[in-house]
Amino acid sequence: EYTSGKDYSFSTTNSLINNLKKSPSKRQTNPNEFRHKGRAIRQCSSAISQGLNPAWLTEATLVPVPPSKAKTDPEYDDRILQVCNGIAAPTPIDVRELVVQKQTIRAAHECDPGERPTVDEIADNFVIDEAVAAPAPKVLGIVDDVLTAGRHFKAMQRILQNRFPGVPIVGIFIARRIFPNDAFADFDAIEF
Repeated sequence: EYTSGKDYSFSTTNSLINNLKKSPSKRQTNPNEFRHKGRAIRQCSSAISQGLNPAWLTEATLVPVPPSKAKTDPEYDDRILQVCNGIAAPTPIDVRELVVQKQTIRAAHECDPGERPTVDEIADNFVIDEAVAAPAPKVLGIVDDVLTAGRHFKAMQRILQNRFPGVPIVGIFIARRIFPNDAFADFDAIEF
């Protein structure tokens, strides 16, 4: 679980996600810090490898959720594609960037809650990359780093269902967002 509003020191998952989301520009400005991103990518690949049925992986097509930056943007970050490509399996895994963004948008985690894009707005900025659409997938696994409100998953699901009707779709997430429970932060523990 990734705890919203807390920094990397709060938990191992917060540290993992913080390192995974490091900007590509950090490679030039702070290469020592950027090595944490590579370790986070490998850790996420390993966790997914351990969590998925290898037989399912032989049938599945994994589709990374596109980052907020378009492929033409210098800040484009293919971290989820790298996570997918790093998954260990007995046979090669079908990983495809079937869905891409038309244009760069502001990252959802950088927006105030009321300014975050809707499912419709996200879906309107997605397009199927027909160059990698064949062969048609048998089952689709949408892969993303953090499940927050589910907007990106639902937008991806909509786009993929329209293009590949009847193909089962599942979501694979490294973490889910939770909110800190600070309601009792001012109370001392009571011993019985």
